[in-house]
Amino acid sequence: MDVRLLGPLEAEVDGVSVVPSAGKPRQLFALLALNADRVLTVPVLMEEIWGEAIPRSAATTLQTYVLQLRRRISAATGGHARGVLVTRPGGYLLEVQPGQIDVDDFDRLAGAGRAAADRGDARAASDLFGRALAQWRGPALVDVRLGGLLELEVLRLSEDRLAVLERRIAADLTLGRHAELVPELRVLVARHPMHENFCAQLMVALWRSGAAWRALEAYQRLRTTLVTDLGLEPSGRLRRLQHAILVGDGEKTAT
Repeated sequence: MDVRLLGPLEAEVDGVSVVPSAGKPRQLFALLALNADRVLTVPVLMEEIWGEAIPRSAATTLQTYVLQLRRRISAATGGHARGVLVTRPGGYLLEVQPGQIDVDDFDRLAGAGRAAADRGDARAASDLFGRALAQWRGPALVDVRLGGLLELEVLRLSEDRLAVLERRIAADLTLGRHAELVPELRVLVARHPMHENFCAQLMVALWRSGAAWRALEAYQRLRTTLVTDLGLEPSGRLRRLQHAILVGDGEKTAT
């Protein structure tokens, strides 16, 4: 089974989709897939699907949803659904093989990228982080209704994606890819107007591309946003970067 969660929900066996179209079974499958090879208890699954308003019929309805999922998996696998969506005491788990879920591939590649960055291999880090980010096809589970548990998982994944993107850009800056990073960073800063690290990376890319005044302009836009919306000044790190650009101290613009 190939399961893709980093974008619209997709799951296929030999090209045959096993994803249900109905909202709650779809939600159930997404939570099981995000926690593949781990038992999720019946109360946890109920909480995700119904929140605090769990109906009296919830246990029976949940069993019906599991049966619907098994039927779809069975039709695609030739009758092996119970070996994929497994009943355990008190709950269920989705059993998968290594490399079958895009989230696992993302985590594996991101971890390898961090290891490469830690040993100072910027080229390998950039490549590995880029391959990790290529697992994403849009916002995670964009077409799935999110209960409380899935909402937290999606938030975690989104934060992980931004962190990996930030580290890939840092590796690219180390490799001297300043000018080619500017358009991407402009978009990121526009989407995340209070994200200081993206602003710092844009400032460095602009300064090293010979556009110091544009780097200072980016700083001023961030400062105005922070002061106006939160009543806060930029961090000391960003202020030091601004000063380094003002005085032309290239050694202090490393990020």
